[in-house]
Amino acid sequence: MDVILTQYTGKFIGPVAKLLGYLMNWIYEFTCLIFPESTALHGNIGLCIILFTLIIYLALLPLTIKQQKFSKLSQKMQPEIQEVQKKYKNKKDQASMMAMNQETQAIYAKYGISPTGSCLQLIIQMPILFALYRVIYNIPAYVGGFKEYFGETVRGIMATDGYQDIMTKFVEGMNLRMVSLNLEGTQEQAANSIIDVLYAMPTTAWDTLKDTFRGLSDVITTLEGHLEQANYFLGINIANSPSELIKSGWSAGQYLLVFGAILVPVLSALTQFLNVKLMPTAETSNANNGNGQANSMANSMKVMNYMMPIMSFIFVFSLPVGMGIYWIAGAVIRCIQQIIINKHMDKIDLDKIIEKNQEKAKKKKKKKGIMDNQISNMARMNTRSMSDKANIGEKNKSKSDVKIEESSTASSRTYKEGSMAAKANLVRDFNERNNKQ
Repeated sequence: MDVILTQYTGKFIGPVAKLLGYLMNWIYEFTCLIFPESTALHGNIGLCIILFTLIIYLALLPLTIKQQKFSKLSQKMQPEIQEVQKKYKNKKDQASMMAMNQETQAIYAKYGISPTGSCLQLIIQMPILFALYRVIYNIPAYVGGFKEYFGETVRGIMATDGYQDIMTKFVEGMNLRMVSLNLEGTQEQAANSIIDVLYAMPTTAWDTLKDTFRGLSDVITTLEGHLEQANYFLGINIANSPSELIKSGWSAGQYLLVFGAILVPVLSALTQFLNVKLMPTAETSNANNGNGQANSMANSMKVMNYMMPIMSFIFVFSLPVGMGIYWIAGAVIRCIQQIIINKHMDKIDLDKIIEKNQEKAKKKKKKKGIMDNQISNMARMNTRSMSDKANIGEKNKSKSDVKIEESSTASSRTYKEGSMAAKANLVRDFNERNNKQ
């Protein structure tokens, strides 16, 4: 399936990627400012990814500490959770299940934590990871200074007669299946599409590109030099995946490159595993005493934690090396954070935290009670209002009935024929009939 490497326009991930692109662009300009152009770190994308990762995890640090407190409190409340599970063991009726859930929720409320608290950090990190994948996969679309390197080469290619057919054959010949070449739109779209191709090309394709556009050989060589400085980190092109580097390195006899390409996913898995080992987990002993929510969530998190290193290896093996750098840097930063947080957590008085959480819960409960009373009062006032309206209606109805009865009584009286009273009664009846019509 073709993948368009221009800026991602998804409704949710797209804006996140654009925001991260601004951050990446700022970091890129920062590295260009502090490092001389002659050095390897000037505008180096690998360094930008590491700095970006550091900033992201520092921003997430308060959330990480909160999650660690959740884990500590979970360990402390596990005996109470297990007692509830033991109490309702082998009881599968609806009433017992509801009672067990209510008592479990009461324990969570007592300790002031949410059953889904440990998932919050993962939920926040996943969009960042997907958006970062979009940014790293096509750095020129998000980092303006980096995109400028391609300007002269792209203008030269588009000035060549029949460049559309030439570029199409070039992409087909190089088997660049992960790039969708779009040269039928506007000039800007065509230029961006060519940049996508140039950025996604493996190292071995540059000589072929020079042979294809012989008049641009010097310009292409200059662009290749810029990309080597910006895109190469520790001798590896971070725009390529380890699988691509292994194939190209093996065919060219560059076994050191093959070793480095294999090392990226391996380091990613190992650092992820080390991070998991440092993470505190809720106690799941005596889990057979019940099948409550706490144990099932703890077991699910445990399986997920051990699956992460395997998933990391598989993903990084097929994704650009830049993603591997992000995963490795992220895991190393998390490990350092975890060591510091663990020492901090050992000094925390959990009983004081529980007391504070209970006070917060009481205030919320009190506030909820006040709101419930207000709702009840409003309901009573509405009921009283409706009752009053009904009473008024009944009174009006009674008055109307009295008038009707009086009218009926009056009309039913008998008068002496030809008398003045009889004539007046006939006139009144005539007027009433006309009014009704």
